[in-house]
Amino acid sequence: MQASENAPVISEFLLRHVRKDQIRPDEDIFAAGYVNSLFALQLITFVEKTFSIRVEDEDLELANFRSITAIDEFVERKRNKAQQ
Repeated sequence: MQASENAPVISEFLLRHVRKDQIRPDEDIFAAGYVNSLFALQLITFVEKTFSIRVEDEDLELANFRSITAIDEFVERKRNKAQQ
């Protein structure tokens, strides 16, 4: 899947909160140590508010939030599902 217009917004949010100049789209932000449990909650709140979606309990899988690309794809899936 090609990155949507959401990817730069997600990247900007992450870069505001980590001490790094750049995060690769497929870089595992958890494995790299950029995200702890508290920041994970902030990330979920950011995703919900910024993209007007609801993150449900069943969505709370690491795979959905592991990277900029994963978050972007998750947002797009949720939006597409909501439009059906």
